Amino acid sequence: MKRDSFGSRLGALMALIGSAVGLGNLWKFPYMAGSNGGAAFILIYIAFLFMLCLPLMISEFIIGRRSQSNPVGAFRKLAPGTKWYFTGVLGVIGAFVILSFYSVVGGWAVKYFITSLQFGFTSATGAEAEFNSFVSSPVLPVVMHIIFLGATVAVLWTGVKDGIEKYSKILMPLLFLLVLVLAIYALNLPNARMGIDFMIKPDWSKVNSSVILNALGQGLFSLSLGMGIAITYSSYMNKTENLFRIAIVTLVMDLIFALLAGFMILPAVFAFGFEPTQGPGLLFIVLPEVFASMPGGGIFAIMFFIILLVAALTSAISLLEVIVSYLIEEKKLSRHRALVYSGIALVITGSLCSLSQGILSDFKIFGNNIFDFFDKLSSTYIMPIGAFFIAIFVGWKMKRKHVNEELDNNGLLKIRLFNLFWFLVRYFVPLAIVVIFLNMLGIF
Repeated sequence: MKRDSFGSRLGALMALIGSAVGLGNLWKFPYMAGSNGGAAFILIYIAFLFMLCLPLMISEFIIGRRSQSNPVGAFRKLAPGTKWYFTGVLGVIGAFVILSFYSVVGGWAVKYFITSLQFGFTSATGAEAEFNSFVSSPVLPVVMHIIFLGATVAVLWTGVKDGIEKYSKILMPLLFLLVLVLAIYALNLPNARMGIDFMIKPDWSKVNSSVILNALGQGLFSLSLGMGIAITYSSYMNKTENLFRIAIVTLVMDLIFALLAGFMILPAVFAFGFEPTQGPGLLFIVLPEVFASMPGGGIFAIMFFIILLVAALTSAISLLEVIVSYLIEEKKLSRHRALVYSGIALVITGSLCSLSQGILSDFKIFGNNIFDFFDKLSSTYIMPIGAFFIAIFVGWKMKRKHVNEELDNNGLLKIRLFNLFWFLVRYFVPLAIVVIFLNMLGIF
């Protein structure tokens, strides 16, 4: 059976950008910038994007396209007879764990979008109580989670070209347009200048080792590296594509979305006297209060929660495709059967994550409720460990000649910065990930 693939360069790019742009851009980046001093954090973050994320993304592209396989099959093909395929297994497990709680947050986005359509954000008080009441409910958030997961499955039902590529071409331009419009609107709000200054004027006195490490970690996780998404998507790419160029475009677009999200959210937060250091409450507690306080806030809310829903959906699609591609190629299931099985499993684990905010809140795993345990397991352990072994595999296990062949398409392209990439992927990236990992464990 012929393996599915992307039908065009534009489709591949839109899918990759969609996989990178998600809740991490719309929630975590503004929150991290708000908590770490603003512009200084952003500049350090940008530096790490190019020094850490770019070589790591290119490494995943090399593994995926050279093998033309899912994450597990990729390592089996490139390192037969070894245990390297466990790196791919870790990626598939990571995608499943993340999607289990990510789809719950996607369900929250569905609910808030529905509320915005009803112009439900009319009071500047009570948003926190309303949010806590919703997420602790035993029924409604589970239903919303299933709706969001169903939409994700529906996109993938028709495959890579007719599913992922087709919808990414529609959703990503729509997402960019909406984010741009809302950023322009937010920048023109009264008193928005404080938010603008916060984003563009670095205060280096606030920079310490914690800020630097947070920027390093955000750079790694903003592009969802280390969990097999880039390996899976690049395995669908044509052999003539310029991997280096596609990686740079994907990274730059992800950065643009993050900056636009910052300019969309932080000026509005400052304009109405709220604090930017609210964590998850920034999206679901503070922003509804901002919408209620601003002129035209009802329309603003509708557009924002459309953005949030689209961004969550494009990332969820990429996470589910990692699982599905593994089941199709390694377990020989049809696409539809793989989607049904993984969908049922995710409904169960996602429902447990959702209920852990309410009736299962007293059930703890190593001191965390189920939702927080899945979050911590993926971000603190699975992703950095996966990213570390991917860098080691490309930098030390693969032959330099084979790596170069993938980047220059067997001599057809001229890659000027190969030596720099080779140094970064062999030395800087593994060392940086070890530092992030030790920091997350509280050793630094």
